[in-house]
Amino acid sequence: MFESLQHLANGFGIAGTVQNLFYCLIGCIVGTVIGVLPGIGPIAGIALLIPATFGLNPTSAIIMLAGIYYGAMYGGSTTSILLNVPGETASVITCIDGYRMAQKGRAGPALAIVAIGSFIAGTIGIFGLVFLAPPLAEAALAFGPPEYFSLMVFGFIVLSNVTGKSLLKSLMMAIIGLIIGTVGIDPVTGDARFAFGSTYLLGGVEFVAVAIGLFGIGEVLVNVNQPSELLDQRVLMPRLRELYPSLIDLKKSIGAILRGAVSGFGIGLVPGPAPVIATYASYMIERKVSKHPEEFGKGAIEGVAGPESANNSACQSAFIPLFVLGIPFAPPTAILLGALLIHGVSPGPLMISQHAGLFWGVVASMYIGNFMLLILNLPLVPLFANILRIPKRILLPLVILFCMTGMYTVNNSVFDIWMMLLFGIMGFLMRKWAYEGAPLLLALVLGPKLEVAFRQSLMISHGDFGVFIGRPVSMVFLLATVIFLIFPAIRFMFKKSKKGGDATVRSL
Repeated sequence: MFESLQHLANGFGIAGTVQNLFYCLIGCIVGTVIGVLPGIGPIAGIALLIPATFGLNPTSAIIMLAGIYYGAMYGGSTTSILLNVPGETASVITCIDGYRMAQKGRAGPALAIVAIGSFIAGTIGIFGLVFLAPPLAEAALAFGPPEYFSLMVFGFIVLSNVTGKSLLKSLMMAIIGLIIGTVGIDPVTGDARFAFGSTYLLGGVEFVAVAIGLFGIGEVLVNVNQPSELLDQRVLMPRLRELYPSLIDLKKSIGAILRGAVSGFGIGLVPGPAPVIATYASYMIERKVSKHPEEFGKGAIEGVAGPESANNSACQSAFIPLFVLGIPFAPPTAILLGALLIHGVSPGPLMISQHAGLFWGVVASMYIGNFMLLILNLPLVPLFANILRIPKRILLPLVILFCMTGMYTVNNSVFDIWMMLLFGIMGFLMRKWAYEGAPLLLALVLGPKLEVAFRQSLMISHGDFGVFIGRPVSMVFLLATVIFLIFPAIRFMFKKSKKGGDATVRSL
């Protein structure tokens, strides 16, 4: 431990040079902007700016690109809270309670708690990266296709209880998401599936189109459907002291932040879209531990603090398999792997010894970058909150333009815009009939990965389904899934029997 702290101190010396501080700041600013703009996301942002790093030394280049990654994770929460438009995939869950807080005039506390929670969780994640990288990387490496499949099955069942009051409706949305996820090229055989002869659908249904459509366009249509006097209504601007979290808000949030940081760090070691899974898992945990779960979905600050902290912590731990194993477990780290190779750095078990300056410099820069994001964004809370003062007659068309511009920049495709509008209509109807969009989105993200893991498992076992219960980790996840499914039924039967017993006692 002492040796790791000594290396970390040397890393702060490297990251603290004027040049590296400058590129860290640039990465944080650009990442925040990328996160705010829906449709771009950290993957496209990092990929677009890799050529800009060709003239830099490897340490400065990776410091800037890493800043874009975790900066985008923070920036995506801004439009989720203010406009109900997720800036990037992992911010979808923030829309649920963050936007409700904004509607109640509490956008300021929501934005501020995101900055504070992201800083605390990022700090915890960085120290975990310093001290636990080798053993945790080894544990993550133990996940094969059967374990990954069982984990995804557990995730799908859990997500059905994340939002909404109807388990059946949530499962229906998850199934629809799975069906949409099958569109495109078969990942094993390479055959076209459900493309109906369209070349646009060969790459699958664009997730960004679904996310922006369901949450952004859908929310606009819901607002347009309101009476005209509500469209003319302005949001009253709260006083300055009301723009930041109160002591009660902080007291409610601190537990959620710490739980989100720990759960997000662990999930970041698992292959797949870790920040997305981490936010959903954190939201579910907060609902379970809360004394007032009925407040979730109506503006509970814990529903913002937990997921955003898990999001940031998962980003930090995702660097463990990248640096220590040379294996990217998430799309953004896959782009960073390409950047490392371009700069002549081969990540893997020997990276820490062969490129110690780069490794510890980048790790130290993450802490500096998180502090920069805190300093940069807290003073901007009043500016962001002022957006809500714009009349809806002006704001809603701007949101439409914002969504269409962001959608077009993903693939430069007009077809994607039409898909976004189609899912916007679907989002409007779902709200009207009380269906939740979050399970659909998570199923769309994880569905293709679930299918690949399932088919790979059967190929490894030569068609033996026993592979899923023959491996301990996989069996544990499947048992947890079964318990999670039967627990609500047992609880319902227990309550029913208790009510029957109370009625009998009263009659006596």
